[in-house]
Amino acid sequence: MKKLVLFSPKEINRDLGLFLIRLIVGLLMAFYGYEKLIHFNEMAASEFWTKNVNFLGMSGSVPLALTVFAEFFCSLFLIAGFLTRINLFFLLFCMAYIFLVIFPFSILDKGDNGYQFNDAFLYFIIYLGLFFTGPGKYSLDQRLFGKNN
Repeated sequence: MKKLVLFSPKEINRDLGLFLIRLIVGLLMAFYGYEKLIHFNEMAASEFWTKNVNFLGMSGSVPLALTVFAEFFCSLFLIAGFLTRINLFFLLFCMAYIFLVIFPFSILDKGDNGYQFNDAFLYFIIYLGLFFTGPGKYSLDQRLFGKNN
């Protein structure tokens, strides 16, 4: 049995850490997507989605549906670790579109309590890290595809 040494440079359990990151970040993003899903009709008709969001010449319900797909469904697949890098591609694209196009380069903003980072930028960085590390062994990818995922 391994001793837990808090100040040791040795890893304790990298796969458990990756699972916890996937779980927490996936749940947080799934809540964003779920709110958009249950209020889809009102949001698609709102001024923000009809006037401010324009994806490939489309506005309103089409970009909202793509956002719901990424934020809700891809997040659920991310939690399970199923086709992780494919789902992360959609999540990365969605977050990059938000902080580069919708709120152009507003990575750091002045908030009520000082400066704060844009949420989409923070999610982008976390998703990028997960993209490079992979899902870890506590994932469906590991069960379905083995060690070569």
